[in-house]
Amino acid sequence: MSKRDELIVKYAADLKDKCGVTADMDLLTKVVIGCGPSIYNADAATVSGSDEKELATVKNNFLIGKLGLKDSADLDAAIDAVIEKYGRSNKNKYRAVVYYLLAVHFKKESVYN
Repeated sequence: MSKRDELIVKYAADLKDKCGVTADMDLLTKVVIGCGPSIYNADAATVSGSDEKELATVKNNFLIGKLGLKDSADLDAAIDAVIEKYGRSNKNKYRAVVYYLLAVHFKKESVYN
């Protein structure tokens, strides 16, 4: 099993155990591939739910840049809801899991087809 495949299994387990979501493995795999090499860097692979700069990066680079959404309060509310669902006290909020949850939240799975 490749390192990426191991991470995908780990992210799917996080979705199930911490978020109560059964992952669509095809979509999760595409989200992980879309994250590129950042998944292999300990700092870049996670999202800090309390760092405003980090959350702005998620909004601007992923929601607006990748998913093509328009900037609005809905984006901030969705990020907040995903962080809450993942668990604010959870130290390791994986970027791929956060992106997966946001893509599903906005029904933008088609971006990965």
